[in-house]
Amino acid sequence: MGIQLVEGRDLVVNDNILYMRTTTGLERVDVIYRRVDDDFIDPLAFRSDSILGVPGVFNAYRSGNVTLANAIGTGVADDKALYAYVPRIIRYYLNEDPILNNVETFLMTEEKERQHVIDNLDKYVVKAVGESGGYGMLIGPHSTAQERAEFKERILADPRNYIAQPTIQLSTAPCFIDGAIEPRHIDLRPYILFGDKVTIVPGGLTRVALKKGSLVVNSSQGGGSKDTWVVNE
Repeated sequence: MGIQLVEGRDLVVNDNILYMRTTTGLERVDVIYRRVDDDFIDPLAFRSDSILGVPGVFNAYRSGNVTLANAIGTGVADDKALYAYVPRIIRYYLNEDPILNNVETFLMTEEKERQHVIDNLDKYVVKAVGESGGYGMLIGPHSTAQERAEFKERILADPRNYIAQPTIQLSTAPCFIDGAIEPRHIDLRPYILFGDKVTIVPGGLTRVALKKGSLVVNSSQGGGSKDTWVVNE
């Protein structure tokens, strides 16, 4: 994709301009797509104990010398409860119906939806709205009675913190596992740039659930990834 993958220590700020360290010297950086939480991105502006971010990057951003593709504070829109409103948001702002259907999402703050999910926990995936990395979730068909009972109590204690969705049967791809080719579940995350025109970049992220039968593709839960190309027909 022509994008450099770097850690915080690979970057340095000088006179409010961000640079990447290379074997031939410093190279200016204009845009960052970050995978570091707000609190850790700059120890001079936020958490002083962070060693993940880049000292001074916030001032470089504030000075207009570097663009954060996912700006500080955008995590507020990552509340999973927002899924339930996506079709309505599209209709409201664009005055048109969604081209692709959204995965049906139940809000646990709605009494009827909450009771329906609680009565059918073995059929649904329940997610904590603020968690990521595959944490804080229940995959109903793969859960035990005890796990479902625990999640029922969690939902009743804090309905706003949970949503539920039907279990989606993910596609599979062949993987080389212990000397043999076996199917593993995957999902695809394409990347689309939206500006004066819409551009689908020639690469994407395919995540793989390396545990046999698992639907959890997150790397923090033992998942992996596959090289992915997006090509024109």
